[in-house]
Amino acid sequence: MKIFRKIRFQLLKKGKTTEYLKYAFGEILLVVLGILIALQINNWNETKKTNSILKDYLVKIKSHTKEDLRQLDTITIGRKQIADVCKKARVAMLTNTEEKNIYTMMISGTAFADFFFKPKTDGYESLKNSSSFVKINNTVLDSLLIQYHGMIENIAENEKSYNDYILTQEAHISKEFDRSLILASAFMPQDSLAQLAISQSEYIETYKAYTSLAPFKNVVSLAAFQFDIMIDQYEQLQHTGKNIIKEIDMLTSKTFNN
Repeated sequence: MKIFRKIRFQLLKKGKTTEYLKYAFGEILLVVLGILIALQINNWNETKKTNSILKDYLVKIKSHTKEDLRQLDTITIGRKQIADVCKKARVAMLTNTEEKNIYTMMISGTAFADFFFKPKTDGYESLKNSSSFVKINNTVLDSLLIQYHGMIENIAENEKSYNDYILTQEAHISKEFDRSLILASAFMPQDSLAQLAISQSEYIETYKAYTSLAPFKNVVSLAAFQFDIMIDQYEQLQHTGKNIIKEIDMLTSKTFNN
């Protein structure tokens, strides 16, 4: 700046007012340009920083969604297998052919299995509570995430309703039936079961009595059609989850690689 002051002094000393004004204007313009460039660099750095933070959130959400999809694959297969057996058992109940289909009736007891979808939602919740959320607000990704987590709530309600019903029916069964042998055959290793002094015919007779109970039939009948509803919900969630992953890939590729 010392050299600029010297130039201005020389121009004024020589009476070159016009040249002085031009030079002063140029000097002001140069300072303004410097400030604008500095602001632009600062804005660029801030944008880069906020984009990096948002990317971390999106990568986490993508990872969680992939974990959800893997879990949904497993739970869907399990529900379908149980639903198929329960449908056959229900036909046997409606046609009074339970004894002829006793092994189907026995296997349909898997309808009492208490399992449910456990999604990972903390990535999305963290993003919602951060300042980075504004960058995806009212976007396609925002809409997909809202839809996805709304579906998760519906699934949780449906699964809870079913599992609560199971507990109620199990309580009724426990009042009138000793399930120790049933539980032993379900959870004990076959080698250990073989050591028990119980014949195959005794197992069969116990299961006949067990599967003839009204609470047992209630659960199997419910699983026969309610599992189809659950499976449909799982498949819809999987479809939306795959779209979320695609949208995140597209957004991160377009936004963070420029």
